[in-house]
Amino acid sequence: MNSLKIFKPKLFNQGSLVRWIRLVAGLFFAVQAVQIHDTIAGFIAAMLLVQAFTNTGCGVGGCAVPASNKKSNITQDVEYQEIK
Repeated sequence: MNSLKIFKPKLFNQGSLVRWIRLVAGLFFAVQAVQIHDTIAGFIAAMLLVQAFTNTGCGVGGCAVPASNKKSNITQDVEYQEIK
C-alpha cells in the first residue's frame, strides 16, 4: 500500500502529449493483437503501454545515461584477500 502512494503521483500527474500518444497507440495495438491474434502486435502494445505507464521512452536523449558532472580526484584503497 505504501508503494502505491509513491507511484500514484508519477502515474497520474505527469502527463505529456508523447505519453498520451504512447498510451493510445499501445491500446490500439493491444486491440489489434486480440482481434487478429497477432503476437508481434501484442509485443508492440506491451512495450508502448509500459512506456506510457512508467513515463519512459527512447526519445531525443531519452536512452542516454546522464553525464556525471562530479569530478572526483579522491582515490580509494582497495583491499585484496588472498584465496588459497
